[in-house]
Amino acid sequence: MKTILTCLFFILLFFGTIVLKAQKLEKIWTSPDGLKTPESVLFDNDRDVIYVSNINGDPAQKDGNGFISILFPDGKIKNLEWVKKLNAPKGMAIYEEKLYVADIDQLVEIDIEKGKIVKKYDAPGAVFLNDVTACTNGMIFVSDTRTAKIYVLHQGEFKAWLEGKPMEAPNGLLAEKGKLYIGDNNIYEADILTKKVNLVISDAGGVDGLEKDNDGNFVFSNWPGRIFIHKDGKNIKLLDTTAEEINSADIDFVHKSDEILVPTFLKNQVVAYKIKW
Repeated sequence: MKTILTCLFFILLFFGTIVLKAQKLEKIWTSPDGLKTPESVLFDNDRDVIYVSNINGDPAQKDGNGFISILFPDGKIKNLEWVKKLNAPKGMAIYEEKLYVADIDQLVEIDIEKGKIVKKYDAPGAVFLNDVTACTNGMIFVSDTRTAKIYVLHQGEFKAWLEGKPMEAPNGLLAEKGKLYIGDNNIYEADILTKKVNLVISDAGGVDGLEKDNDGNFVFSNWPGRIFIHKDGKNIKLLDTTAEEINSADIDFVHKSDEILVPTFLKNQVVAYKIKW
């Protein structure tokens, strides 16, 4: 009996290994030339378009070169410089017809219908605002990777909301059902009411984009060129383009098409993938 059980164990292990190796990303499309250091992508479900934040220069420099592009769902460019005169725009979120964009030490509010900047919120003490996420109650959260702080815009006031340990270099954010998920070297869950922080996923490798797929699994990227899915308690690598020096910055997951959108930063393209099992 022991011999039979041992054989069954190795058979299951073998097929389990095959399943893990079979999980990968299949490229669907690549955007054409024109983007300039794309850092973040965001799919607008209501308008069926993709917003892309273009740093177009130094990620920490206030040079006025940054802009937001709009892509069609197939990656073709609809409007290359839809909103201009930003500095180094990064993460984005939508709430009530407004697009909120992290821009070094400011949160920029853009009227989507007009395609115009309507307000800029200064973040006291901020150095490198990075990702943005919106709650259904209107709270807009923004990470500052270099000061280990999370800021919030609420009722017209923009201020520090959470800081310090266990965070080290927070980046990717995702707000959902009263929780704020924070991508760092690990992934944490902060209760929005109590601010209590719990560890959710360890050894995430420095999270840039943080999303969930249609099954509720976390999908996240590491800037050097890796994308993972957290499934069945494991971090499973779906993509690794580090050898080709193709970055994977602040990704988005398009639920209607089941696609992962990946801004490649220095390669100046957005690439769409689907998970294949």
